[in-house]
Amino acid sequence: MVTPVEIVQRQFDAYNAHDLEGFVASYSDSIKVFRMPSSEPTITSKAQFSEFYATKRFNIPGLRAALLARMCVGNKVVDHERIWGLGEQTVDIIAAYEITDGLISTMWIFPAT
Repeated sequence: MVTPVEIVQRQFDAYNAHDLEGFVASYSDSIKVFRMPSSEPTITSKAQFSEFYATKRFNIPGLRAALLARMCVGNKVVDHERIWGLGEQTVDIIAAYEITDGLISTMWIFPAT
């Protein structure tokens, strides 16, 4: 059985490889992505998720992330990540993932303020 940490690590590795197919494979068809503090999801399907990463992330040659810290409690994994390529400066975020039936079903992104 694949653990929640292994699922999140698999998508993290695919993100850094700009492997859209491998990245999206870790997410459920009904993935919901929240960009906090919004209470409404910004993405509500795998198709929408795939389109966003194909056109707004994986087309950035210098895009990459470093994992600064990770913790797991049950089916939730929380990462502190540093991202390069989204602008002049690096961006630190907290990404929280909920795993359901072996796939990421919900992701919450908390930007540094």
